[in-house]
Amino acid sequence: MYKITALGEALIDFTLSGVSEAGMRIFEQNPGGAPANALAVFAKFGENAAFIGKVGNDMHGHFLKETMENAGIDTKGMIVADDVFTTLAFVSLNEQGEREFSFARKPGADTCLTSEEVDMDIIKNTEIFHVGSLSLTNEPSRGATFEALKKAKEFGKIVSYDPNYRALLWDSKEKAIEGMRSPLDYVDVMKLSDEETVLLTDIEDPKGAAEALLARGILLVAVTLGKDGAYVCTKEGGAVVPGFSSKVVDTTGAGDSFWGGFLYQLTKNGKRPEEVTLAEAMEFARFGNAVASLCVEKRGGIPAIPDMEQVLKRMEA
Repeated sequence: MYKITALGEALIDFTLSGVSEAGMRIFEQNPGGAPANALAVFAKFGENAAFIGKVGNDMHGHFLKETMENAGIDTKGMIVADDVFTTLAFVSLNEQGEREFSFARKPGADTCLTSEEVDMDIIKNTEIFHVGSLSLTNEPSRGATFEALKKAKEFGKIVSYDPNYRALLWDSKEKAIEGMRSPLDYVDVMKLSDEETVLLTDIEDPKGAAEALLARGILLVAVTLGKDGAYVCTKEGGAVVPGFSSKVVDTTGAGDSFWGGFLYQLTKNGKRPEEVTLAEAMEFARFGNAVASLCVEKRGGIPAIPDMEQVLKRMEA
């Protein structure tokens, strides 16, 4: 039995890491993909986590598979394909650690996952089923995602969603809005950033956006606020949970690690999302904030996930 299973992209983040003697930019190969980053939190804390997705039968695909397995993530649901290349993202960082992206994904392996390739038995044997929005940008991965969501609901699983907007991967902002909102009827718990609230709800204010999402049936919502923490909302109301001070090096995986920590606490709590109190949700978010605050102090996504001792120490500080 898995605590969490995620379907979506596994890719390489080539992160700018300096300049060569010849004055050329140097990019560091980092394992990436929002779903995998969230899974890595569970695996780091000793829980069973599984990944469903597709990579290419190339050096990058093998590196991603090996990295996930070394992190403790089950890759039985990962397809290694001969006919497509692993998706690549080139990431430059400014002085604040914020990112600018360029993608090699036309198509990328992650968009080529088919419904027939999704191992539904993995979903049947998980507690939480988690998806992002990058698998919704193209077919056949869009259809595969919806087929998996339908099965997860049939199986009575907790469905988690993190929209993770990347403008370059959509044909237009209007298509992105339509696509990112399309899974909402399946979702039980959801995380979005303060930059995504308008895209998902037409409301900029995190409080108003979270309330709008609850009004349409989502049971538990968290809006990340960067260094200011997160706004969490349940049927009891909402509240801001302050973040922790960090020496930011790279914001890659910040939201993913926050949500991984939040969902980890949800599974430890043992309640269904509709039963979670506001006070409990705030504790989930405080834990998630601590995880994220440590993640951003290192480069990359999966390699930057902290262990439990580090998280507890940060929370005690």
